[in-house]
Amino acid sequence: MQRQPAAAELDSGSVVQTVSPDPVTWAERLAPAIAGESCPESGRSLGLVDLQVNGFAGVDFNDEGLTPEALDHALEVMLSTGVTTCLPTMITADRATLMARFRALDAAVSQSRLGPWMVPGYHLEGPFLNPGEGLAGCHPAAAMVPANVDLVTDLEAALTRPILLITVAPEIEGALAFIRWANARGKLVAVGHSSPEEAVLAAAVEAGLSLSTHLGNGLPHSLPKLANPLFWQLAEDRLTATIIADGLHVPPAALKTMIRAKGPDRAILVTDAVSAAAATLGLHPFAGMSVELAADGTVRQPGRGNLAGSSLCLDAALRNVVRFGIAPPREVLRMACANPRRALAEPLRRHGLHLPASLVTWSSDLRVEAAAAGPFWRRN
Repeated sequence: MQRQPAAAELDSGSVVQTVSPDPVTWAERLAPAIAGESCPESGRSLGLVDLQVNGFAGVDFNDEGLTPEALDHALEVMLSTGVTTCLPTMITADRATLMARFRALDAAVSQSRLGPWMVPGYHLEGPFLNPGEGLAGCHPAAAMVPANVDLVTDLEAALTRPILLITVAPEIEGALAFIRWANARGKLVAVGHSSPEEAVLAAAVEAGLSLSTHLGNGLPHSLPKLANPLFWQLAEDRLTATIIADGLHVPPAALKTMIRAKGPDRAILVTDAVSAAAATLGLHPFAGMSVELAADGTVRQPGRGNLAGSSLCLDAALRNVVRFGIAPPREVLRMACANPRRALAEPLRRHGLHLPASLVTWSSDLRVEAAAAGPFWRRN
């Protein structure tokens, strides 16, 4: 007689949930891992959540030719890193290009196997950003425009899933009214690629701004020593910071300082991954550009010095934060599991959405041994 899967205690880094698995879905397929037979030393957690991912495993989510098959490949590899929920991220482009890219992405998500389970919605990072020197990064500054409610409304009108997170520069024309509009419609709004004055940032937070996008990046290398947007965001207790913990975008000492300043409940680990993540060295496509993955893990446009997204996998980010001596495993898990889930809770509720059952089993050194999202699972 086949034994039914045992109930599993799943850790989010903040709360341990006891889940009685449905024997005809995902838990049955992972019964040995849940029961601890194949990996008795490992822990179990809910799936990781990545709020900012532009592509993965050679696949560019900003590609107008994106197919369901390519998306499934990227999501399956992502699942192997413990990520069970992600927000595919669109970067700055002109209106027609954004429309075409979103249509392709949304069709791929809807028609793929994993997309309906792993992708509840999208992240729009631009074009409502600051085109100033050192702020645009790899985003095309010429395509940046004032904050525009109609553009988001038109983009969403053709989508089966909502835009759940929007990154804006609060200092640009129309930004404060836009933040109020987005917040009232159940969207997360983040500050990024931006250089607001302290009073403007405070006004944006009052209007509904709640996140910092890849804090420490999308800023000029030269800033006033102490009175600058980085310190203002660190000091703003109502902002949760998303951080790229690859040791490249933010050096370990700065990463430690930022996480200590925000605390383990107001820090979220993201990858900002592009198609070069979990891919071979060399050139890869990204939003109409070519970017190059180097041996040190950096991703740049050939001939340019600034970083263009990352090659980071989220499970590696967890290990990095532990290895850098910043936080213990359970606190790090909170930053990639409980905290992004909490951030998404209200937007998901407002859009009538919920995240499916998920499970990750971990080795003692934070390596993913198996992961499940809805009815799909991957054993490494």
